[in-house]
Amino acid sequence: MSAEVLRLRDVGVWRDQSMLLRDVNWIVRDDEAWVVVGPNGAGKTTLLQVAAGLILPSTGTAEILGEPVRQADLAELRSRVGIASAAVADQVDRGEKVIDLVITAGYGLLARGEERYDSFDLVRAVELLDAVGCAHLIRRRFGTLSEGERKRVQIARSLMADPELLLLDEPAAGLDLGGREDVLSRIAALARDPRSPILVIVTHHVEEVPEGFTHAALMRKGTIMTAGPVDEVFTEHNLSRCFGVPLTVERRAARWMARAVPLP
Repeated sequence: MSAEVLRLRDVGVWRDQSMLLRDVNWIVRDDEAWVVVGPNGAGKTTLLQVAAGLILPSTGTAEILGEPVRQADLAELRSRVGIASAAVADQVDRGEKVIDLVITAGYGLLARGEERYDSFDLVRAVELLDAVGCAHLIRRRFGTLSEGERKRVQIARSLMADPELLLLDEPAAGLDLGGREDVLSRIAALARDPRSPILVIVTHHVEEVPEGFTHAALMRKGTIMTAGPVDEVFTEHNLSRCFGVPLTVERRAARWMARAVPLP
């Protein structure tokens, strides 16, 4: 029987008189892989930050990995959740070496400083970088990488602490076609691997949903419009409402496409 990994009940988030999330109810179970889709400003990144324990709800309750966040040891809880996002990448010193950036994730740090790490940390970091096709970059500085290389390094970094839940915020954003397909194929491989953490990704585009994702949530104006099995959620009616434009939607093999309805 599947177990709940994440449960949000009537969650709202307010910042400086602005509502970022409103009345969000969402459950993620350990036999599911989720994609959250919606337009800019829908609240997707804020939702992931709540799911990672980085933001506490202003209203409602959140349970992450079976722990109510208001009673949890947040440092310990956050160590069980991996997250890769532009917000995290923006905090990284561009002079940080790739190998150090990955290793320090196991200790909740963004820079190595004077710390010394054992051989186990080094071996694991190299293995993770190799798994995402970046082992040849271990001595490179983060600021010298291409956008695609940065995305893959961030995924390796998010896996360093062996998380139970992995959150990827727009992992294909800003990539060219080849870079996008490379990253998506690696995420699809994670979704297929029974040893991988539970996956949740955020994207603006249904074309960026990798193979193997079982469930989807559509967000608009800070709330979840609909959520459930991906085949039931990715309909022309639902996606047109979500993005505010008439869309045609089709599935080819295991991938999705959405296009605006041509004008008469």
